[in-house]
Amino acid sequence: METKKQKQISELIKRNFGLVLQQEGPMILEGTFVTVTQVVMSSDLGQAKIYVSIFNANDKQSTLILLRQHKHRLQQALVTRIRKHVRRIPRIEFYIDDTLDEMERLNNLFDEINDK
Repeated sequence: METKKQKQISELIKRNFGLVLQQEGPMILEGTFVTVTQVVMSSDLGQAKIYVSIFNANDKQSTLILLRQHKHRLQQALVTRIRKHVRRIPRIEFYIDDTLDEMERLNNLFDEINDK
């Protein structure tokens, strides 16, 4: 169960990292649209797992690799935004949130069932 502090920091990172992606994303992601869906903080607030949804990309894994390659640049941009609000800057890791893809797949399955 997340503590109140974990929830506060995760929301702070989610909002600010979304802005970082708006600024830095066009230079890194080449037309791919990436949104932050969730941030999960470790119990010691030293690690932030950032879950992203990736749109307008044929290969989501390659976009995730691009994010990981530019992690230092993205983290530095995040640090400039949140350093006055946190004592310790967490390390960030990126993960694909495929919830929307799974919902679409299930909707298609239900549509197929209804058509029969």
